[in-house]
Amino acid sequence: MSPSPVHRLPAALEGAVQHVKLAARQATERTIESLGLAALASNNAFQRDGLLGAQFELNRKSAVFALAFNEAYERRMLREVAPRSSEDSTQSPGWESLRLVEDREVEIEVAAERFGMETAHACEWELRELGAYVGALLGNTRGEHERNPLRPELVGLAMFQAIETVSERAEVRAALGRELARTFATVLRTTYTDIVADLRRAGAQPAGLTVRHAESRSGATGPGFATSERGAEAERSGWSPEPDSRWGSRRGGSSSFGPATRSGTGRGTPLGEVDPAMMALMRRIAYAEGSAMAGETADAGPASALPNLIHAHRDELRQAAAGSLDLMVIDVIGSLFDQILSDPKVPPQVARQIGRLQLPVLRAALGDPSFFSSRRHPVRRFVNRIASLGTAFEDIGEDGAQRLLAKVRELVDEVVQGDFDQLEIYQSKLAALEAFVAEQGRAEVRANGDAAELLAAKEDELRLRQLYAQQLQGELKDLAAPQFLRDFISQIWSQVVVAASERDGADAESVRQLRQVGRELFMSVQAKTSSAQRKSFLAELPRLMKDLGAGLDLIRWPEASRREFFGQLLPAHAESLKAQPLRPLDFNLLAREVDGALQRPLPTRDELRAAPANLPVLDEVIAEPQFSAEEATRIGLVDETQVDWNGQIDIVVGEDTPLAAADTTIGGLPAPAEPVEPSEGRGLAEHVQVGFAYRMHIGDAWQKVRLVHVSPGRSFFVFHHGARHKETISLTQRMLVRLCEAGRLRAFENAWLLERATARARRQLASVRGGANA
Repeated sequence: MSPSPVHRLPAALEGAVQHVKLAARQATERTIESLGLAALASNNAFQRDGLLGAQFELNRKSAVFALAFNEAYERRMLREVAPRSSEDSTQSPGWESLRLVEDREVEIEVAAERFGMETAHACEWELRELGAYVGALLGNTRGEHERNPLRPELVGLAMFQAIETVSERAEVRAALGRELARTFATVLRTTYTDIVADLRRAGAQPAGLTVRHAESRSGATGPGFATSERGAEAERSGWSPEPDSRWGSRRGGSSSFGPATRSGTGRGTPLGEVDPAMMALMRRIAYAEGSAMAGETADAGPASALPNLIHAHRDELRQAAAGSLDLMVIDVIGSLFDQILSDPKVPPQVARQIGRLQLPVLRAALGDPSFFSSRRHPVRRFVNRIASLGTAFEDIGEDGAQRLLAKVRELVDEVVQGDFDQLEIYQSKLAALEAFVAEQGRAEVRANGDAAELLAAKEDELRLRQLYAQQLQGELKDLAAPQFLRDFISQIWSQVVVAASERDGADAESVRQLRQVGRELFMSVQAKTSSAQRKSFLAELPRLMKDLGAGLDLIRWPEASRREFFGQLLPAHAESLKAQPLRPLDFNLLAREVDGALQRPLPTRDELRAAPANLPVLDEVIAEPQFSAEEATRIGLVDETQVDWNGQIDIVVGEDTPLAAADTTIGGLPAPAEPVEPSEGRGLAEHVQVGFAYRMHIGDAWQKVRLVHVSPGRSFFVFHHGARHKETISLTQRMLVRLCEAGRLRAFENAWLLERATARARRQLASVRGGANA
């Protein structure tokens, strides 16, 4: 045996070789089983004996077969990757290099070649993607198939050579060759997929199409593209990349043709698997048609005049489809964009930009089933977000709307001209759009006054109260007292102390006295130590009740809540006078613990920054910050007394019925897992978003309002309404919830754009079917 070359494979490919060897073992085990089943199903005794004999020999010598396969494969593979001299590749072999070969060796070569061709056909896309990675690892930028040491021909050659070690009988070798070839072809497809996945996880990058100098037929050299099958296809299509473009040969992130991504995201998570030929076609259409649409002016015509690219190129797309499911997805997305481009709520200029995303949306729908099953899919959210933001403006020609439109156009350009088969690009563009809208809203609020600064200060005051209440609750939770009293002191009286501190200063006498009132209140429900203490308590009780009332007036605690509290406090006082007397030591120790809890310093704003963002709201009434009349007028704060809660409200003219989950499903495709987001009712309060439009019933009429600012803790919400002369409307979180519950605040859209389009497409399909049945 000739010694193996000293040339070694890259480390990443050594792992791939192990995958191939493991595939050989799997194929052997499966072949042993399949030979037995084939023998049982055979009606020919001679054939059955041959199959059983082959099964017996392979089972008996499976270890020998594996060892022979490994040796043969390694020997041939290392010879393939060894450096080749230019002379070897350009000169014809001399007569002295020719030798005679045995007929059996020729038969093995021919069988291996046939096996390689059949397997390559079954694993065509896997091999194309694998070839790009192997080419990059071996420095073979062109990724020629014949230089791939993992190609099926080499595997087949090693397999047939290993069969020679199992048996000398021709009929056994023939049976083993047929069955092992069939099994190997099945196993290799999965093996190639696993190898690509390992290479990708290891950080390997596929070889791209690069500019190189190639000799022409005349012998001159010049710049040209290192072509492959896909390069030839691109040339035939009449489309060529920019000079600095990179072309890949990925599958299921499947790169193929198109300009290099300009988003900076690089290679990320592919949106499922799409046939490379389909991907190439979509890139060509999106880049050519999308660029043409991008150059049109904003007043290029109504939305209905926008072209449906999927319908326009339907025949090409269907020819490139991999199966019936792809055909259905193409038709579904085409129908959805019919509805999207004619949606009456979306301004034509915004619909034009969404129309440029037709091929990226089709790419996501073809490769990623979660596009249909998840309403939170980044591609769906990106499209829906663009539509809702454009719908929110009263006049698309105003400055704010034009700035938004320019940003949307920029982001859509980056998607269409970039690597739109990667999940990360949509996530990054969605984040960029949301950041832009948030900053635009803050700028708009600042331009109309200091509402944002005032609300931020009020929110800090509110959160300081919540933080102190939480701290005090923790201090008192283990001390003996009725639960209602511990809750009152920690949640309500703590707010009184903080309010006095904000008014007079943390070290003021008024604050010290209020802390003392809290201590006396806590001890007032404890069993007394003597008759003298009982008399003293009864004498001081009127003053205690007066001090409690004055403190509750400071925070405007509602009268109904006071009656409920005092209705529990008075029986507790009566019980304390009748209870078994406490020892003076126990009473004094408890008083000291209560005094220590109430005398702790109040939290500062520095401590507030380190506190959790969402502190618990311990009492929704006390969670309402106090505004002066001037402050409330300045920010347009809506007070509960301004709303006639018992009055009737008019029906919103032209409002669509809220969609149900059944309206947004399409037969044959995965149903959405999440419910439809609410467009009215209590649930809407948790889903309002900056930049979106809503209908608000204030006074005696409905107004279209746009949410422009939400405070960091979601305690305050600022809306604008009107086109040229904007008016500000501010709501507390509690007021927002009440308006939603009363049906006086509703979403302007009854559902997101894609959900509306799906519902209309379903109705249209139902009407067509109904007409056909009639």
